[in-house]
Amino acid sequence: MRKRKITTFDIVLIVIMILVAIITIYPFLNVLAVSFNDANDTVKGGIHILPRKFTWQNYKEIFSGTSKLTHGFIISVLRTVVGTGVGVIASAMVAYTLSRRDFIFNKAVAVLFVLTMYVGGGLIPEYMLIRNLGLVNKFAVYILPGLISAFNVIIIRSFIDGLPEALQESAKIDGANDITIFFKIILPLCVPVIATVSLFIAVGQWNSWFDTYLYAKSNDGLTTLQYELMKVMDNASASAKVDPHSLTARTVNSNPESIKMAITMVTTVPILLVYPFLQKYFVSGMTIGAVKG
Repeated sequence: MRKRKITTFDIVLIVIMILVAIITIYPFLNVLAVSFNDANDTVKGGIHILPRKFTWQNYKEIFSGTSKLTHGFIISVLRTVVGTGVGVIASAMVAYTLSRRDFIFNKAVAVLFVLTMYVGGGLIPEYMLIRNLGLVNKFAVYILPGLISAFNVIIIRSFIDGLPEALQESAKIDGANDITIFFKIILPLCVPVIATVSLFIAVGQWNSWFDTYLYAKSNDGLTTLQYELMKVMDNASASAKVDPHSLTARTVNSNPESIKMAITMVTTVPILLVYPFLQKYFVSGMTIGAVKG
């Protein structure tokens, strides 16, 4: 078999890809190094991809309130699983409806959905609405307000528009109704875009803490991991506000920069573990949806 000759273009391309890989990986390695570095040493700066003084103290500081973090982790996982599952099904149903040409309000509803991406009522009206709906201090406040995203609907609809209409027509001839067509024909064919949207929703649910602060901070049973970690970081920042000429042991162990990086790792690792399983669907879902749209 004849070997392919390596050209100058191949060398340039390899160098560019290596540089892109380094640029992509370096921030993650830097955050990891700072999270494992001694807090007092971190203040000096100059840390790159390896910690100068390795320590577990930053993570010990985070997990000092283990009971609340454990409960917050359970609630975060629960809201991520439930929110992702319900959100994907709801968005897919709306997208399927908007993709139907026999739906007479197709364009009008689509325009209303797009408008929601650019126009919002504001924080105060939103809070008053959620309070009047009785969702404050309820688990449903994590699920219902963001149940359907216009962006996700558009992506799924673009994908469905690219599917052959003959599939739906033949199913109708065989006596299938819209619900059967959606769950047994459309949804299985939309696995790539469903995986893509699932990743979007899951990341949003997992990283969310502000809704806990607004609507559920008085209910300890609904606290989330991110909200508890945010409180840890605030405590570290508050304890660091002392006389800079006399750093105490407490200040050293609670340097906000080190705590921030450790928190970043704690919240990022679960998503990194999930992403490899969805990567192939994520890429194909985004590209196919973009081409068909």
